Amino acid sequence: MTVLMWVALASLLAWLWLTFLQGGFWRTDLRLPPRPETARRPTVAIIVPARDEAEVLPLSLPSLLAQEYPGQARVILVDDNSSDGTGELARELGLAPGSLPLTVSTPGEPPEGWTGKLWALRHGVELAGDAEYLLLTDADIAHARSSLDSLVAAAVGTPERCYDLVSQMARLRTETRWERLIVPAFVYFFAQLYPFRWSNRPGSRTAAAAGGCTLVRREALERAGGIAAIRGAVIDDVNLARAVKRGGGRTWLGLADQVDSVRPYPELSQLWRMVSRSAYAQLKHSVLLLVGTVLGLALVYLVPPVLLLVGLVAGDGRLAGTAGAAWALMAATYVPMLRYYRQPPAAALLLPFTAGLYLLMTVDSAVQHWRGRGAAWKGRTYPAPPTPSKVGSPR
Repeated sequence: MTVLMWVALASLLAWLWLTFLQGGFWRTDLRLPPRPETARRPTVAIIVPARDEAEVLPLSLPSLLAQEYPGQARVILVDDNSSDGTGELARELGLAPGSLPLTVSTPGEPPEGWTGKLWALRHGVELAGDAEYLLLTDADIAHARSSLDSLVAAAVGTPERCYDLVSQMARLRTETRWERLIVPAFVYFFAQLYPFRWSNRPGSRTAAAAGGCTLVRREALERAGGIAAIRGAVIDDVNLARAVKRGGGRTWLGLADQVDSVRPYPELSQLWRMVSRSAYAQLKHSVLLLVGTVLGLALVYLVPPVLLLVGLVAGDGRLAGTAGAAWALMAATYVPMLRYYRQPPAAALLLPFTAGLYLLMTVDSAVQHWRGRGAAWKGRTYPAPPTPSKVGSPR
């Protein structure tokens, strides 16, 4: 066989593995477990870290204040040193009749070694008192009125099936053409890296959560070392799930029907920053992992359409058929995510182009890190965490 044929075959084998042996990552039917009729309703504190969120807060905070929850619940908004009046606006929104109790507090600038969001979450956890469960949710996330009740009921569950951490991947906006192109692929790639079913399996090494909506039992969080255990993590949601799981907790992650992001990303540049600010951190700031990821993305996503075209032009039916089969599997696994986002199935044919953009975003993430601008977000830049050799031997 020719070199191109071997490359096409490698791509096809990769897609056969991903389709049938990667935890069914492409399936979108994983939703909150059924609500037990007798589930108790423990006390809950809803913690919202917010930095310069005045634009989206009127669309999200009222949905939290209006939660219909049979037990005791309160909302704690931690204003992470905003400059746009986020805290004042939150206090005004909290005056709406029938709202849950609202506390607005500012923790001050984060100390060295902490990200701003996690410093804010730590402050919120301290203010939560003895609440049994903590709902950690971002300032751009809107919840249906029964969202909290459904999350708690799923977590409390039954003696045979209960969870220490329940997380939902919020449905992101897909109103502009760039959002429609980039957003479904973002969730698809995340699920490919962290198959939800593997993450939900007790004892599995895979662990993941979605930071926009994570309900965690206080006792499990404390057993995992608290927020301080992940204080420098840029990808805080995955690291939180890992910490809870390492502490013996059970975790659950699925797609949301009642939780939506209201943050707009109308331009490609905004979506680019969303991905690139954490992509290199996802690769543990490793050049070897970066090279492997670039080659892997090229083999899996770019090779099929390119070699299909080459085979058709050269009249090589075997090459075209092998590459075409790989592309068909790629498209077929992407269709469920497109349907979840109410996009036409034909858009699956654009996934190689979208993957090419993600490849460039990943490389740009590394370049920005090398230039000292890695993990930049709202005026802050976070360096890579120190290696063990820099912090001394473990004790």
